[in-house]
Amino acid sequence: MNEKNLNQNPPEGKRERPLIMVADDDPEIRRLLRIFLDELDCDLLVVTDGAEALESVLVHRPDLVLLDVMMPELNGWQVCKYIKSKEELASTGIIMITAIGPVNNELTSPLFGADDYLDKPFDFDELEDKIKKVLALSYSSSSEE
Repeated sequence: MNEKNLNQNPPEGKRERPLIMVADDDPEIRRLLRIFLDELDCDLLVVTDGAEALESVLVHRPDLVLLDVMMPELNGWQVCKYIKSKEELASTGIIMITAIGPVNNELTSPLFGADDYLDKPFDFDELEDKIKKVLALSYSSSSEE
C-alpha cells in the first residue's frame, strides 16, 4: 500500500491499484487500519471527519470508503447517502465501520446505500473479505468508465 500523494491523482479510470479511503475520527482505528491496509495492494487516503470525507470523495474518487458512522461535521450516514445519490459517485464502494451495535448497523447501513458493514471491534480477516468483495464490484466499475 502507498499513502496517496494528493498532488499526483491520476486521471479518472487510469489507476493501477484501487484507492481506499479511511474516514474515521478515532486515531487508534486509523492507525490500525493503516497497518492492516499496508498488506493490501492499494493506495490509501485517510481523513478524520465527515466533511473532509465528502470533499475527498468528490476530489479523489476512491474506489472504496471505509466509513465510520459517528464523526464530526457530517456523520457517516450523511456521507454515504450523498455518495450513493450521485450517479457519478454511485459505484464508490462503501463499508460502514461502526460501534453503534450490530442490530443498528445491520438495519441502517443498507438504508443509506452502504455496500456492507462491520461492527467495531472488528476481525481483520472479515474486513479483508468484505474489502475484496466490495472492491471486486466498485473497482471494476470505476476502471471501465
